[in-house]
Amino acid sequence: MDKATLFGLILGLSAVLGGALLDGTQLAGLLNLPAFLIVIGGTFGASSVGVSLERMLTLPALFRRALFPAKQEGPELVDLFVRLATSARREGLLSLEREAEQIEDPFLRRGIQLLVDGSDDGVIRDILTTDTKAMIERHREGFTIFEVMGGYSPTMGIIGAVLGLIHVLSQVSDPTKLASGIAVAFVATLYGVSSANLIFFPLANKLRFRSEEETLTRDLILNGVLAIQSGANPRIVRDKLEVFLAPKSRAKAGSSAEATAPSPVASGSVT
Repeated sequence: MDKATLFGLILGLSAVLGGALLDGTQLAGLLNLPAFLIVIGGTFGASSVGVSLERMLTLPALFRRALFPAKQEGPELVDLFVRLATSARREGLLSLEREAEQIEDPFLRRGIQLLVDGSDDGVIRDILTTDTKAMIERHREGFTIFEVMGGYSPTMGIIGAVLGLIHVLSQVSDPTKLASGIAVAFVATLYGVSSANLIFFPLANKLRFRSEEETLTRDLILNGVLAIQSGANPRIVRDKLEVFLAPKSRAKAGSSAEATAPSPVASGSVT
């Protein structure tokens, strides 16, 4: 689980509610079912108009992806490619077929299989690059949904506030009750702005970050496959691939070089 995502969501909501309590606000006054229905229902409805129903139904999977990211182990990937390069130089590219059968990540397995099939570097680059572009587009569709919802929810909050004011002004004959009625009406605005800035936009940014991480991992894989295809020395393969790692992670590369089986790193994405 991504603790930063869960912690951030909890901290943001707790800060808002805690600040309200310190200011003397009663939490019971912030609970309003009609306002909730207007904001959340209106946001989902308006968002569904702009995207397909099929994409809207992926929201639970997208939320899980934000909380449970695919494992991305750059140092292990580097070590894996060094082992593959060593095996290819000693026994030939056909020896990599046994390795490919043990790899769980479909993108990495496809790259190794292209090597085994004897594909040239142009074909390998074209297939894997196209695959990555398609992945980026799928991910873009995913985090765009949350951005769209973040754009609609504050507006739905204003609509809820206006409807609440209309109801208050048309029903209250005692001017002394107007203040409490107006306060209740503005709960919808609170729901709309809070859901946008504490939930929808942060989740969109998190999914965009996940996509960038996976794209970088795929670039590492592509360069590793091309390096093996060119017959590069294992040491050169390591030098080429470690540039994709953060400086503090480069020291970890090599720690698992003696492992006998490749690790199922960089598991495939949800979308």
